Amino acid sequence: MKKCLILLLLVGAFVGTRAQQDPQFTQWMFEKISFNPAAAGIEQMHCISMFYRDQWDGFDRDPKIGLFNYGGKVGDLPVGVGLTLFSETLGQERNAIFKVSGNYQLGLANDNILSMGLSFGGYNKRLGNSWIAIDPVEDDIAINNQEISATSFDLGIGVMFAKNNKYYAGISATHLTGQDLKDMNIKMSQHLYIMGGYNFDLTSSLQLRSNILAKSDLNVMTFDLNANVLWNDMAWAGISYRYGDAIAPMAGFQMAWTGGSGYSKIPQKVMIGYSYDATTSEIRTYSSGSHEIFVTYCFNLISTPPQNRHANPRFL
Repeated sequence: MKKCLILLLLVGAFVGTRAQQDPQFTQWMFEKISFNPAAAGIEQMHCISMFYRDQWDGFDRDPKIGLFNYGGKVGDLPVGVGLTLFSETLGQERNAIFKVSGNYQLGLANDNILSMGLSFGGYNKRLGNSWIAIDPVEDDIAINNQEISATSFDLGIGVMFAKNNKYYAGISATHLTGQDLKDMNIKMSQHLYIMGGYNFDLTSSLQLRSNILAKSDLNVMTFDLNANVLWNDMAWAGISYRYGDAIAPMAGFQMAWTGGSGYSKIPQKVMIGYSYDATTSEIRTYSSGSHEIFVTYCFNLISTPPQNRHANPRFL
C-alpha cells in the first residue's frame, strides 16, 4: 500500500507541468539565503550552515533533503556574498541546486540596512528507472525504463530590510527564468516568498522571536508561522505552524564567544537546532512525522589598530 501511495505522489509531482520544485524547511528562519539572496551577510558575519531533513518518516523512500549555505560580508565593502548547495532524494527523483548569491547593502539611519540581491546557478533533476507497475503489463508506455536527467539555468532575486537582532522583512523570487525541462515534460515554476520577523524583549534574559513566511508557486499559496523564546542568548524553544501540513515544536542552543590573540579579535557563534513536524494533513495515517536538524557556525574578523606607545627616557 505504501509503495502505491509513493507512486501516486511521484506521478502527481512529475505529470504536472508546473509542479513545485523548491524544498521546505521548518527552521527556515535560520537559512534565508537559500531563497533570498539579499540575506547573505546581512548579519555582518560569515556564517556556514548545514541542514538535514527527513520528511514524512514511515514512507518507503521518503524525501531526504540536505542543504549547505554560506553567507558573509566582503570586508568593509557594502557587499554580501553567498553560496547554496542543495540535494534532495524523493523516491525515483533526485534534485540538485547550485547557486551563488550577491547583494548590495545600503546603510540607513538607526542601524537599518536595505539589501538588494541576485542569485544565479543551475538546477538538475534526475529520474530513475526502477519503477514498480501496479499491473504487470509488458511494454507499459507510462513507465520509463531509462534514467533521464535535465539541467537548467537558475536565477533569483530578493530585497530585505533589517535591523540586526531586532526585525527584518523581505520579498524574493526563485526560478525566474521558468525553464522547460523538455525531456521530462516539466516546466520550472517561479516561486514567490514574503517574510518578516520581530524580536520582543520580554525581560533582561528572555526574548520572544516571531517569524512569518508566505510562499507560492503562483498556483498555490501557503504560509508558516513561528514563535520561539530565547533565554539568556543561549537556548531557545518554540513552535511552528504550516497551514494544512504540520505543527512543529522546535528547540535549539547557541553560544557566542570572542577568540584570537594580538591585534585580531574574532567574534564567533555556534547554533544547533532541531524540529519535529507532526503531520496534520491526510497522510498523517501513513507518516510518523518529519525530523530536521541544523548546525551553524558564524565568525567575523575584526582588526584592532595598533596602539602607539611612547617610551619615557627616565625609565630606559
